[in-house]
Amino acid sequence: MSAKKGAGKNRLQSLRNIGIIAHIDAGKTTLTERMLFYTGKIHRMGEVHDGTATMDFMPEEQERGITITSACTTCSWKGSSINIIDTPGHVDFTIEVERSLRVLDGAVGVFCAVAGVEPQSETVWRQSVAYGVPKLACVNKLDRLGADFEAVLDGMREKLGANPVAVTIPVGQGAELSGIIDLIAMERLDFDQESRGEAIARRELSPREAELAATWREALVEAACEHDEALMEAYLSGETIDRAALVAALRVGTLSHALVPVYAASALKNIGVQPLLDGVLAFLPSPLDRGAVTGLDPRTKSEKEFPPDPDAPLSGLAFKVSMETGRKQIFVRVYSGRLEAGKDVYNATRDCVERPARLFRLHAGHREKLEAAGPGEIVAVAGLRQAITGDTLCDRADPIVLESIAGYKPVISLALEPRNAEESDRLKEVLDKLLQEDPTLTLVHDADTDQMILSGMGELHLDVVLERVRREYGVSPRAGKPQVVYQETVAAEGVGEGLFDRELGDKRQHGQVTLAVSPLPRGTGRDIAFAIDTQPYSQAWITAMEEGLADGLQSGPIKGYPVQDVRVRVTGVGTVEGATSAVGCRLAASQALKAALSAAKPALLEPIMDLEISVPDAFVGDVIGLLGSKGAKIENMIDRGGHKLVAALAPLRQMFGFTTELRSATQGRAAMTMRFSKFDLLA
Repeated sequence: MSAKKGAGKNRLQSLRNIGIIAHIDAGKTTLTERMLFYTGKIHRMGEVHDGTATMDFMPEEQERGITITSACTTCSWKGSSINIIDTPGHVDFTIEVERSLRVLDGAVGVFCAVAGVEPQSETVWRQSVAYGVPKLACVNKLDRLGADFEAVLDGMREKLGANPVAVTIPVGQGAELSGIIDLIAMERLDFDQESRGEAIARRELSPREAELAATWREALVEAACEHDEALMEAYLSGETIDRAALVAALRVGTLSHALVPVYAASALKNIGVQPLLDGVLAFLPSPLDRGAVTGLDPRTKSEKEFPPDPDAPLSGLAFKVSMETGRKQIFVRVYSGRLEAGKDVYNATRDCVERPARLFRLHAGHREKLEAAGPGEIVAVAGLRQAITGDTLCDRADPIVLESIAGYKPVISLALEPRNAEESDRLKEVLDKLLQEDPTLTLVHDADTDQMILSGMGELHLDVVLERVRREYGVSPRAGKPQVVYQETVAAEGVGEGLFDRELGDKRQHGQVTLAVSPLPRGTGRDIAFAIDTQPYSQAWITAMEEGLADGLQSGPIKGYPVQDVRVRVTGVGTVEGATSAVGCRLAASQALKAALSAAKPALLEPIMDLEISVPDAFVGDVIGLLGSKGAKIENMIDRGGHKLVAALAPLRQMFGFTTELRSATQGRAAMTMRFSKFDLLA
């Protein structure tokens, strides 16, 4: 191996791309702030509650004390580089987590020591499992009253199906938290508060601490032994366990998703963060560990893969669009090859050539200019005109299309109107920029009312968008009350026929189509197919009919909402020699679909929300009564130390203003999280 290749491999081996994922208010941003301070990236810790956190650099984030957009930064720890993405915890911004996990190699799941595994914790954890991302866990806020380290691990087993293995444990909890025990080194760690936790004193365990650690240590070693036979033999023989072998076995278990190393911490009190950084290097994968990236050759549709090698063909995924200062920036994860400023790249998703004008390494709101980026790097790219979220950048001579990023269906909308004629074009321009940036937003123009209908993932989501429109772009449209976004379906079978026969542009356009529609199980989507032999017909006609049906399903017969959970089967095509055309077939298919849907007992589907309410025992009856008045269905109720955890399903249309009613009914002592569950028949 050449010296250059060896250096490149060492760089990749010491690189970590990680995300910080959790439920809202678990302390992700505070934890990230400490990581940046201890790695020397920043010289003053910011605080979320003061609006000074480095990673919450948007004004909306600083005011609300929450993370809205994923922030990316790079820091160094013990000779290794760590790219960190701090993701939002609020359910309305789930797409930010989804697209971050798509390009990360590892993640740190943060759990509140008091609240445990909360609903959004489950959502982001399952997203990380879907993308095969190995994880560490950090039990944070152990200084809080009611903290219970062991209960959080139990919750991870029960709710996440994870196998948590404690690597550090707290000495005391709540007000009595005084340090942590490193179960690998079997030492106590004390964090000096005068140096804000930067100075760490390690010492041997006292007899009482050794007794506390013994059971945890045994569980740790037994979990490691499952991944190393030699370690198992040494353990069963009563030999001293080799520390390096123990770490290596835990790493194997982590990378294979068989276990999750867990760290105890209180980021706010500067306790336990550096051991977590050590764990990121010890247990989470490098780009080399993640191996070659797999995709499809757009020419042959066959599977192909590129190794994480700068000399391999280029492959990179655009995972986020940012319209910073009105200029389009694309966040790209490079998997192989080199992305260079000023050198053309092929956008295989859009079949076009683009030229990256400038590359930047990111640190929250700040940027560092680069000439090129290699495998494993996450960079911002300026100058890509066509690229959007999910596009693949590669070499034209050796193209690849990587798996894109799943879309989300909006569940809530509001009507916007410009305040005057001059503001109308400006508003459309601003919203177009925000739509490029956020794929969970949709915008349609209502021809009847001449209003713009903006749809998103929740009230907070749309509230933040409107605040950005006003603050960043100086446009203040009138906004109506939020409205629920419905879908349509069919409850029975129906048939329809469409005949189009008209002269358009001095040419006869003919098409005749018969088809049948039938319902599919809830959440299945759409299925369009031909129940006839298509061989006798032109491929252009077939494609035109498919396009006509796909377009027709965007607007149902009841109120024009998209149609879901429906099977469409084309049962006949009538032709007239010399007159049948693609245009005629498309319009006939659309007519036939409209008739069939109208005959198939069309029905509305409404968004159903998953609620989880934590309420003191004294107010459980009030909460159940309130849920009943909203048409909610209670799914489960769990005891949690003087509180009840009430899980319920409720229609979104009944949830507007519910948080205020809940506070009033419980004297402000109940806490609720709400996330989209499914679309179901309107009750």
